[in-house]
Amino acid sequence: MSGDSCSDYTVIIPVLNEAEALPIVLRELVESGVPRERVLIVDGYSSDGSREIAESMGFRVILQEGKGKAMAIKTGVENTSSECIVFMDGDYTYPARHIHDLLRQLESGYDLVIGSRVYLEKGSQSVLFKLGNKALSLFFEVLFGVKLSDVLSGMYSARRKLLREIGFEFTGFSVESEIVAHAASTGFRVAEVPIGYRRRIGRKKLSVRHGFKIAVDMVRLTWRYSPVFLIFALGALMLIPGLYLDIFVLYKWLYYGVVHHVRALAGITLSGLGALCSLLAVLALYFKRFEIRVLRALRDLRERVEREAG
Repeated sequence: MSGDSCSDYTVIIPVLNEAEALPIVLRELVESGVPRERVLIVDGYSSDGSREIAESMGFRVILQEGKGKAMAIKTGVENTSSECIVFMDGDYTYPARHIHDLLRQLESGYDLVIGSRVYLEKGSQSVLFKLGNKALSLFFEVLFGVKLSDVLSGMYSARRKLLREIGFEFTGFSVESEIVAHAASTGFRVAEVPIGYRRRIGRKKLSVRHGFKIAVDMVRLTWRYSPVFLIFALGALMLIPGLYLDIFVLYKWLYYGVVHHVRALAGITLSGLGALCSLLAVLALYFKRFEIRVLRALRDLRERVEREAG
């Protein structure tokens, strides 16, 4: 598997009040061999001088449209013509040296490469956040059938052809799951590379409530990309009250000789419908995977034809 060269790339850094960490991050970028002209800072109207700091160091800075991280990323994509784009935060958590690892994976034929936070610096993530990240990644795997260890990583690289298709409709920190969901559901190739993760400099912006919002947005994304699976998956929840009623009726009959006809009928009905929906959900998931393979084959064929024609 081989892809196009990533000699034309841009590193996009969304920033909001990161004056304390930003100069360290920008110096590290230069030390890692990333030219200043390949870095684009998207500022969310910082009030602490972040924009002025970046400009004084010779970096290009633009103001984002709208509010939130998703709009910052969208603004950055719209203001660069590079075919390969790397995203990272400006809070010092992501080491700049991994930029080249992400680009190499893109060049090997992938469309989206996620930096999986494997090498954690002590104190960089609390136990609660580690568990939350794993739970959300597992939840994403159940909904989309894609096994990824760190779906919410803020450091990743993507090809422009993928980013052009994304509407960036989900605000805040759900933008990463929107990008991955679109890539995984429409036949783009997704990979992970292990990266380090450090203790951030400055005030933390992510809280527990953001985790719940991301989970809700993942369900909304499933409705967009795989509605049939979601409908049957929700229908499968009828198994829970159905099995409860079945066990209750069986217990009363075996130990007390009491027969609850109505509850028995309700339990059997709910259990049967829940089991049927479970099977249909699995079937819908397999059909979705078949659709993804077809879309990928068609995309590869189109690109091959375009290369030969060009």
